[in-house]
Amino acid sequence: MESEEVKVEEAHASMSKDEAILVEINGEIDTLKKEQSLTENFYVRKRRRLGVNHGEDCGESNGLVVKTGGSERRMVTYVRRGRVKREKWEGDLDMKENRYDVGDNENCVSSSSYAECSRGGKMELGDNVAGKEEGNDSEKERRKVEGEGWCLGVRQARIKAMEKIKTVLMNVSDDKEDVLSNRGKKGIHRKMNNNGTSLEDNEGFLESTMCHQCQRNDKREIVRCTRCKTKRYCIHCIKTWYPDMPAEAFAEACPVCQLNCNCKSCLRMEVPIETAAKIKEKLNFKVGDEQKIQYSKYMIKVLLPFIEQINKEQMIERELEAKIQGVSVSDTKIIETAMGADERIYCDNCRTSIVDYHRSCPRCSYDLCLTCCRELRDGHLQGGEKGPSFKYVDYGYDYLHGGKKSVQASTMENKLDDSPCSPSQWKLEENDVILCPPKTKGGCGEESLVLNCLLPDDYVSNLLVEAKKIFDAPKIKCAPECLERSCSCSKFLNGDDFMAQKTCKAASREDSSDNNLYTPSAVDIEHGDLKHFQWHWSKGEPVIVSNVLETTLGLSWEPMVMWRAFRQVKNLDHDTLLDVTAITCLDWCEVDVNVRQFFNGYSDTYKSQFDDQGWPQILKLKDWPPSTLFEKLLPRHGLEFISCLPFKEYTHPEEGHLNLVTKLPSQSIKPDMGPKTYIAYGFREELGRGDSVTKLHCDMSDAVNVLTHIKGVSIQPKHLDKIKEVKAKHAAQDQMEIFGVVQMEIDEQVKANMNNQIQLSGGKVDVGLNLCSGSLDDAESGALWDIFRKQDVPKLEEYLKRHFNEFRHIYGNLLPEVIHPIHDQTIYLLTEHKKRLKEEYGIEPWTFIQRLGDAVIIPAGCPHQVRNLKSCTKVALDFVSPENIPSCFQLTEEFRLLPLDHRAKEDKLEVKKMLIHAMRSAVDDVNGVESSQPVKGVKSSRTGN
Repeated sequence: MESEEVKVEEAHASMSKDEAILVEINGEIDTLKKEQSLTENFYVRKRRRLGVNHGEDCGESNGLVVKTGGSERRMVTYVRRGRVKREKWEGDLDMKENRYDVGDNENCVSSSSYAECSRGGKMELGDNVAGKEEGNDSEKERRKVEGEGWCLGVRQARIKAMEKIKTVLMNVSDDKEDVLSNRGKKGIHRKMNNNGTSLEDNEGFLESTMCHQCQRNDKREIVRCTRCKTKRYCIHCIKTWYPDMPAEAFAEACPVCQLNCNCKSCLRMEVPIETAAKIKEKLNFKVGDEQKIQYSKYMIKVLLPFIEQINKEQMIERELEAKIQGVSVSDTKIIETAMGADERIYCDNCRTSIVDYHRSCPRCSYDLCLTCCRELRDGHLQGGEKGPSFKYVDYGYDYLHGGKKSVQASTMENKLDDSPCSPSQWKLEENDVILCPPKTKGGCGEESLVLNCLLPDDYVSNLLVEAKKIFDAPKIKCAPECLERSCSCSKFLNGDDFMAQKTCKAASREDSSDNNLYTPSAVDIEHGDLKHFQWHWSKGEPVIVSNVLETTLGLSWEPMVMWRAFRQVKNLDHDTLLDVTAITCLDWCEVDVNVRQFFNGYSDTYKSQFDDQGWPQILKLKDWPPSTLFEKLLPRHGLEFISCLPFKEYTHPEEGHLNLVTKLPSQSIKPDMGPKTYIAYGFREELGRGDSVTKLHCDMSDAVNVLTHIKGVSIQPKHLDKIKEVKAKHAAQDQMEIFGVVQMEIDEQVKANMNNQIQLSGGKVDVGLNLCSGSLDDAESGALWDIFRKQDVPKLEEYLKRHFNEFRHIYGNLLPEVIHPIHDQTIYLLTEHKKRLKEEYGIEPWTFIQRLGDAVIIPAGCPHQVRNLKSCTKVALDFVSPENIPSCFQLTEEFRLLPLDHRAKEDKLEVKKMLIHAMRSAVDDVNGVESSQPVKGVKSSRTGN
């Protein structure tokens, strides 16, 4: 068996370029003879009809040009005195000419040129054959027939040349032909000749060796797919881009057949329509009509109190307007603002989105929301203040690692601006009429603000009546059956092993029943598990779904694969995206870095990712690729991500019936809900400074975060010892700057003391590398999460307000002030602070490790922070569930009170607008009517500020 394989390889290695095209020449000769016969008969009939002498020259040509078109190349064929030569028409393709002398100096042919010619395709008549387009129709037809005669001459010349080449090629030894003819289908690897040409298959057809991945045909070894019989992959691409897929698997079914090919074209969905349809069919998700009605009834029950609240606010303002106009409430005239469906208006004072009723100045178009109107009448208007002015100062590189502040930088320090904001100059006239604010506040100060609306008159009131009618109808179950007093997870406490697999202990609170989190596996989720999810979700608990990537088609999430999807240098159809903005986790400053350089550091296990002090240099990408362009730049990954989402009734961005975002009209401006990628380096040990973290914050909406890729890092012991030394310097600096402790000489202590503690005048300080609970050495562990309960937020804020000056942010500066301890997103709680938080206030977060393929579903209103234990790629998507609408309302109000220049100030979600459209859609679904969403056809000449 081995000797036979050796013979096959030896034959491949010694087979010349002439042998490779011999079979193709035989087939080409037969084809040309048939074409010659058909053309000749047609040519003779035409010439007789036109009265042309059949004996005219129709053979050789001097300077005849015949163009041949191909999908990838355009070449030109010259036919002179029996010579067939292929030359380049355009492009930069190199062709080596191997001419064979067949006994006539004038009759020779380039075999390599012929090989290209044989793939050319249909032949078209050249312009210089047809001649000038002049004369009558008879002359044009005569010239056309003469051109067909020239084509006949081309075929005759090619047949003659190829027959002579065949004579030369038939001199190969018979033993090599026997070996090749008997090679069969033994083995999946097909090797090329030494000179790089393709081989013929068992049926005598020429086999292409172009790799589908890299589009090159000069690789020595390839694997052919036995399923589609059309795709090939070279061994180099298999090892580089599909490291977890053996070559044998490629032979059974290539990535194209499995719909997870990560070549550039497939990633961009530049694939045949049939392939694209198969991918979308595999990822399809639909909710049945009957189930939609049940979900709609549930939404009506949950959303009804908030529609009542919005309607109440509007009725109060309507009554005030009736008093101002001196008419009854029913006769009150409210101006409907002309605004396009793709426009939105914000309050000019608090920057909150306006959904319907508001007051506006007829002169300067200053808009004021109803909440600001109420506060202004009560004398405590909020939301329009400016924040404190302070700057973070760059004290130099040495300061980041415990050194002294540079003198020059210290003089640049700006102190807080403690001057109070100027009091409001707004005036109220009689009957609570609000004047437009003065110019210093953005208004004109001349006209009175009049009541306007964006929706048709009484739209919210009528919607409320319809919703109540459905809610009060007998025999209508508006609540899901899942909302029972307890769920099946309670069996975990009684030792149920099956339920133990669906839960994990994430906290150790005393007298608490929510220490365990619901953690189902995506491959085991059934329809009934949605009720189980809803029970925990309605309690404000996060849910962790494992193995979500196993439900997909298996597309690679390797960062370099994602980068290749839109990397371009010369393609005019795609932008060149070679540089990205990254954040250095040590000083939280932005830097521009080459994207390939970043990903090399992501994967190279920190071989050179240490600074001069021996401290890890950890980077994280900022908004890459931009979330607004994610589906455009990474269309295939976008589909793959959507397919892996658990509980799609909530999380699906288009078909999730319990996702309120899907209820917005198609023509309206929708909030940016993602997907967003978070790509960062990681480090297993807690450093204290420069950790790869997402700082404590609270999202305005629900979110699902999937860990799609990890890359472990290995640190040598000498690096760990160096890190401990630098960490000791950090600790001493903190003691001096935060607690006023005089710094002692610690260098010798650090070198001599290896018990992870150093002695300062203020006591012993831990400088060890803390490891959290859980298996951080797990090959699939990726990120450490801390999520706080909603009911613990007031105590958490109180703790942070007391200790904010113990945290560092930009340039390593201690925080001079916090506007909002959570929404500022400037604090990360280390292990020591979490211990003190529990000791002082008795609260602790859910703490758990996110592993590869885990989807963490976070409720709106739950503050959380994340630390990357390895280099991680996470993809997140926001959604809005009915259960967390109260949290969305509360967060909207909190963001409204922030200063105008705060990072979280903008009302991006527009939850009230989303709520009204969701209720409208739910009512229509239950009533069985088509959507009656309000559509504005007139565009406004202004937009919200």
